[in-house]
Amino acid sequence: MTSSGAAGSIRLDKLLWFLRLARSRSVAQAIIEAGHIRLDGRRITRSSSAVHVGQTLVLPVGERIEVLRLLSLPVRRGPATEAQACYRRLDPASPSSPQPPIDADGNALHLQRADHPNQ
Repeated sequence: MTSSGAAGSIRLDKLLWFLRLARSRSVAQAIIEAGHIRLDGRRITRSSSAVHVGQTLVLPVGERIEVLRLLSLPVRRGPATEAQACYRRLDPASPSSPQPPIDADGNALHLQRADHPNQ
């Protein structure tokens, strides 16, 4: 039996599960069948769709939309660091509220506002 990485493609539901983008294959299948996944710009509704290295995935992750480029095919559901090495985020997630800068002491720096001189 050959590994999924050796074949050059992997099922989409299995990929989402291996990459830890879905908690289980059944959750991955539900996301796919609901039409929430795009593969190279095409809406995918079949869990058995083959995914190859170099393809672009657009999918919901939590409250945001992620755009990922597949760099390699995972051969197992390993630790998160191993899974994250298989793809690259194409759009950096921007935080909803900007974080204040941190000084050398580890304390947050707050900008002084002109209308509040004592802040």
